[in-house]
Amino acid sequence: MRREARVFAAAALLALSGCDFYYNTLPSPDDLMKAVPWFDHMIKSPAVHPYETDAVPRLTVPGTVPVTKSEDDWGVAWGNGDFAIADAIANPTDPTATLAAGDSLYHIYCTVCHGQTGAGNGPVSAKVGAPSILTPKAVALSEGHIYSVIRYGRGVMPRYGDKLYDPEQRWAIVNYVRKLQADAAAAAGGTP
Repeated sequence: MRREARVFAAAALLALSGCDFYYNTLPSPDDLMKAVPWFDHMIKSPAVHPYETDAVPRLTVPGTVPVTKSEDDWGVAWGNGDFAIADAIANPTDPTATLAAGDSLYHIYCTVCHGQTGAGNGPVSAKVGAPSILTPKAVALSEGHIYSVIRYGRGVMPRYGDKLYDPEQRWAIVNYVRKLQADAAAAAGGTP
């Protein structure tokens, strides 16, 4: 009986110790990767380089800003009052497909100054002098111009290109602003 008690005690002690006796003696799986010479020589291999041409799309990680192959920059011309480039930009998005995103983004970034409906009556509008986006002058602006105002800012409006870095987000807001303008015209009895 005494021998069985010792074996039971040893097994219990081994079970309670967590069985980590092999932790420092067995190689790590990470060390095994270094044992395969092919991984060390991949950089020198005659591999296909798919990103050397413009024909292959470069998908960036969500939430990052691409370093190259980004949107053209017309900020200098915009800052100098040259709106020709901005006015020539065409909206590449489907307005109806981006309304939900535009609604959300407008209420996050724009409502505080321009108000819920765009009438320029947001909580801080009186302090900063945010204009209404429902005026005939604002309605007459091209979509590229509104997009550029969002990206680079103008007058009392700060730039939002660094906050809305994805062009599709900016276009979604442009589409939602156009919807607000159409709703206001329809409510006033005009044609949307």
